[in-house]
Amino acid sequence: MTEAMIGIIGGSGLYAIDGLEGAEWVSVDSPWGAPSDQILRGRLSGVPVAFLPRHGRGHRVGPTGINYRANIDALKRVGVTDILSFSACGSFREEMAPGDFVLVDQFIDRTFGREKSFFGTGCVAHVSVAEPTCARLRAALAATGVAGLHVGGTYLAMEGPQFSTLAESRLYREQWGAHVIGMTNMPEAKLAREAEICYATVAMVTDYDSWHPDHGEVDITAILRTMHANVDKAKAMIEAAVPALGGPRAPCPHGCDRALEYAILTAPEARDPALTARLDAVAGRVL
Repeated sequence: MTEAMIGIIGGSGLYAIDGLEGAEWVSVDSPWGAPSDQILRGRLSGVPVAFLPRHGRGHRVGPTGINYRANIDALKRVGVTDILSFSACGSFREEMAPGDFVLVDQFIDRTFGREKSFFGTGCVAHVSVAEPTCARLRAALAATGVAGLHVGGTYLAMEGPQFSTLAESRLYREQWGAHVIGMTNMPEAKLAREAEICYATVAMVTDYDSWHPDHGEVDITAILRTMHANVDKAKAMIEAAVPALGGPRAPCPHGCDRALEYAILTAPEARDPALTARLDAVAGRVL
């Protein structure tokens, strides 16, 4: 049985984790290109942790420019078994107010300018993302008891970098039933599933998007104020959740870590050697 290593992907405002024992920024080479930044490795309450700032330190990379495949591959290469993903978002629900956190359990993917799979011509695979986040990780995050926490919600992933029009905001809220909106958790969640890594999203609400009649259009200055307050809350959640997830890593009861078991359709003799070589970390268990 392997030891759990918790991967943490930091969203807007969360560019480092304080208090890691033996903390060290390390470079990780990936055949999928350059990750957003180096990975900060260390231990939190004795549990191995690998932290990656999604936008890079200093927020250098926009949502479409993020190399999601390299990020997930790099985390897999350093031994990550579970990912806690933190992401700033807008809210479509009055009760999910700025400063609240939402443990997302579903996604609607409206992104279109991103590479969404490790697989393709030469090695075809289809994984299920019917349940795109891991219920075990959601339960551990819910047990932290941070204030303003909502368990369950649908995250609408938009391409960005612009915010929604009023018509789009109303569509997503009133007809599609989404709860929050963001720009970064797709294809991240899909790629984590392909890499057989358990994954959970903490959506950190910064604003009401543009639908709310009393709040007007999205104001970046107001978002930044709320975002900075959310960072302290996110760090407190991480400090509470990581110890509960550490120790010997049993198989995921929901099968996240076995997603590729029957997913690869290309016959071994027909697989592209160059592509399978790139898949050594992501799919080495089944290849």
